[in-house]
Amino acid sequence: MLGMALAGCRKDGPIQQGLSTEPFPLDLPAWMPAVPVPDDNPLTRPSVELGKQLFFEPRLSRTGTLSCAGCHFPDHAFSDTVALSLGVDQQPGMRNAPSLANVAYHPALFRDGGVPGLEMQVLAPILDEHEMDHDVLAISADLRDEEPYRSLSQLAYGRALDPYVLTRAIANYERTLISGWSRFDRYLYAGDTAALTASEERGWALFSGPVTGCTGCHGGFDLSDHSYRNVGQYLTYTDPGRARISLDPADEGKFKVPTLRNIALTAPYMHDGAMATLEEVVDHFASGGLPHPNRDPLMTPFTLTASERADLLAFLHALTDERPLDQVP
Repeated sequence: MLGMALAGCRKDGPIQQGLSTEPFPLDLPAWMPAVPVPDDNPLTRPSVELGKQLFFEPRLSRTGTLSCAGCHFPDHAFSDTVALSLGVDQQPGMRNAPSLANVAYHPALFRDGGVPGLEMQVLAPILDEHEMDHDVLAISADLRDEEPYRSLSQLAYGRALDPYVLTRAIANYERTLISGWSRFDRYLYAGDTAALTASEERGWALFSGPVTGCTGCHGGFDLSDHSYRNVGQYLTYTDPGRARISLDPADEGKFKVPTLRNIALTAPYMHDGAMATLEEVVDHFASGGLPHPNRDPLMTPFTLTASERADLLAFLHALTDERPLDQVP
């Protein structure tokens, strides 16, 4: 039934009367690439404003108690603060809720890359019985005649709130959650040599150098290559990771390399939230991980002195944005 509803809500379907084409004034660092936006979902001001309203709307859940922001907290770079988020019936989810910073640039969503785009990603937590456990048709019917949903839906998409509008609006709001304003960004891209402390500069040299090899996976503007890697966290994985999607045993225990942007705000860490602190994470990678058959070849042990370890941790803290990710007033 849902598939029929979405299929029937095409762009060339119902009325475009009152449609606004005013672009959203996205503030993007000069050195970052343009945000990828689908042709059928332009980044307009009303679509993003509607998406924010829906992102913080608890009635997206069956019990009316859990919004998207209930697992993606703005002051934690839109990540959660617990290992596994609790759904509407206090059931733990499958994995740790990652940051939504820069998700517009991700070629696939979720830690196993199981969803190819943001519009489709919006549906998964709503429909998941362990998360919001609701029906997008019912949600749309409940909200479509209320303000500001009624007006913004017409302005953004020229139609009443429905599954088509709901998924595209939330996706557009998530596209505006840009991370690129840390002290490290000022140091690396704006030439502000005073932006980092001496300890943080030494940490950057370690991070980008041959001893740790961190940039082998955490390089580029998003500090992630968005690949899937097994880092030897376990010898036996209860969560198959990428193999859940590919059905390839060689992908068991592989998860998407997370961005390290705002990493100091997004504890706990790893796909299952099993590591509570950055110190634990650094120590795990320094150990080289456990010898799982699929462990990535880049996972090799390295040794840090106490002062080097402190410098590396100081650098990771310098990756925190100096302004909120949310650009919607």
